[in-house]
Amino acid sequence: MPVIHGLVRRPLIFTLDALARYPMESQITFLECAGNGSDLYEPDPVDGTAQTLQGLISCAEWTGVKLSMLLDEAGVDPRAQWLLAEGADAATMSRSIPLAKAMKDGMIALYQNGERLRPSNGYPMRLLLPGYEGNMNIKYLRRIKLVEEPAMSFWEARTYAQILPNGKAYQFYLLQEVKSFITQPSPGLTLKEPGLYEISGIAYSGTGRIAKVMVSADGGRSWADAALQEPVMSKAFTRFRMPWRWDGGAAILQSRAWDEAGNVQPTRPEFVAKRGELKAVPPVGAVLNQHFNAITSWGVDSVGEVKHVYA
Repeated sequence: MPVIHGLVRRPLIFTLDALARYPMESQITFLECAGNGSDLYEPDPVDGTAQTLQGLISCAEWTGVKLSMLLDEAGVDPRAQWLLAEGADAATMSRSIPLAKAMKDGMIALYQNGERLRPSNGYPMRLLLPGYEGNMNIKYLRRIKLVEEPAMSFWEARTYAQILPNGKAYQFYLLQEVKSFITQPSPGLTLKEPGLYEISGIAYSGTGRIAKVMVSADGGRSWADAALQEPVMSKAFTRFRMPWRWDGGAAILQSRAWDEAGNVQPTRPEFVAKRGELKAVPPVGAVLNQHFNAITSWGVDSVGEVKHVYA
């Protein structure tokens, strides 16, 4: 049962039974680990499937109680600008969250795809912050403390504070940026013979709806608009599709997405110039490379085998 305390007029405890009597709402949204795609920071292409390279993500319908409703009931002190959310897991996962985000679309989620949360997804309740990096969506939520400034917990001061090439920390940038990747064809699959195929994949953005996806079969030298499958929803997977005739020669498949705010996926060289390449932090070897959203390239060879490549 979560506690709301700190800079509020009256601290409150919300039991599971109490929350079940509040008005609920549902939202379809993606949930992505901040480290999804971290292998793509490697200086050389990684041998892996789309699942192993880009699979730390899901999209589901979440149902629960608006966080703003509970915060309003507790009475937010005007001094409060952030909240510290803490989980009851063994790691005591805790993250500082801007109050404005919590009030905008934060949710205490009780259901996923119409069923009660499973233990692996945070039963009995978890925090849901659409578009924010996965670790912010605290599982096994047990308390929310309203505070004036970020708490600088272990997780946000170290683990989720990537060091950039200029020596500064990439800290408190919490949105999962616009991204896409091709799922068909992709590594692990083989094209059996020349002919007509469909290039398909998913695109999403923590900012809002996907506005456009373009696909290239020649490593980015030429591009064409892909069709977006309806419905195109905010902060949710959008499936894109394009017919492609493979002539049996080598090809490099890429996708590039734009969101409704005008953000666009960077090329990998553009991304690496700003964020650097793979860095391991001693002594435990924790990798501080997150938020990979650059264009991902799949190479097709003359026998139809698909592999991860850099272009």
